[in-house]
Amino acid sequence: MTEKQKNMASPQKKARGPIRHFQMPDTFGGKLYVWRFLIARRLVQIGVLILFIGTVHWGWTLFNQPVLSGNLSSSRFLGVIPLSDPFAVLQVIASRHWPFMDALIGAAIILLTYLLLGGRVFCSWACPVNMVTDLANWLREKLGMRSLFIVPPKTRYWGLLLALVLSFAIGVAAFEWVSPIAIMHRELIYGIGVGFIAVLGIFIFDLLIMARGWCGHICPLGAFWSIVGRTGQVRVAFDDASCTRCGDCVRACPEPLVLDFKEAAQHGMVRFGECTNCGKCIAICPENSLSFNLRACIRNNDSSSQSVHASQSESREEKL
Repeated sequence: MTEKQKNMASPQKKARGPIRHFQMPDTFGGKLYVWRFLIARRLVQIGVLILFIGTVHWGWTLFNQPVLSGNLSSSRFLGVIPLSDPFAVLQVIASRHWPFMDALIGAAIILLTYLLLGGRVFCSWACPVNMVTDLANWLREKLGMRSLFIVPPKTRYWGLLLALVLSFAIGVAAFEWVSPIAIMHRELIYGIGVGFIAVLGIFIFDLLIMARGWCGHICPLGAFWSIVGRTGQVRVAFDDASCTRCGDCVRACPEPLVLDFKEAAQHGMVRFGECTNCGKCIAICPENSLSFNLRACIRNNDSSSQSVHASQSESREEKL
């Protein structure tokens, strides 16, 4: 092999275009487009709450059945379809009690749904506490505040394990007794009481002590959905060729560790289960290098790109 062939065979550093940073559009329509995922998430979060509230307080029905009764831990859609929090059911099993069949069926329905969508979609699209922590983070950025200390994001997995161990030890679903998610949701539906102090505590903690401390570092439910999210089919696709590594997506992401450019370039997508599919990185990417897509489609596109690259390499070698 000649020296020229060796150079062709060796990997070359990819030339990238000039770095451009995100700039908020001047027009209201442009701003709405940037905020499209945020608006959609708030509509879903508030919409779910309204369905619960309307059923309880205003007697909403469909086909002569209550639309959505219960709460996020355990509910029933149209009086027939059970819906249960899989993590709550897992705690019940860990507490050495066997859940009712409806609870198991409901947990299976929710689990399969989020296996398709991506586990932590719950965190950014359904969980009511997300609105609280997003507000705290927005205020932190406006005030230029810094975290007083940082705990590793993996701490939430220890919280998950602790919740299961305590459930086994005390014989009840431990996290459900103190979960600020369940507390906030129940009190928004049935009336605000002293339990809302826990929600206020999360807001103060995220605002004054640690940026995204609850959702990004501590929440056991987030850890559970992170594990489920590793097999999620809806992913953030990544186009390495157009990315200039400006870093705007990393700064916007509530889980910045998931945006590993080398990993994303290798697989064509963000694979980490901690990704919440919130869409913030997509909305602010100046090169449109990020987008939502199905895992299978991303694999096919990646395989096609590799085939084209291999064909081009063989063609170049033949010409040499």
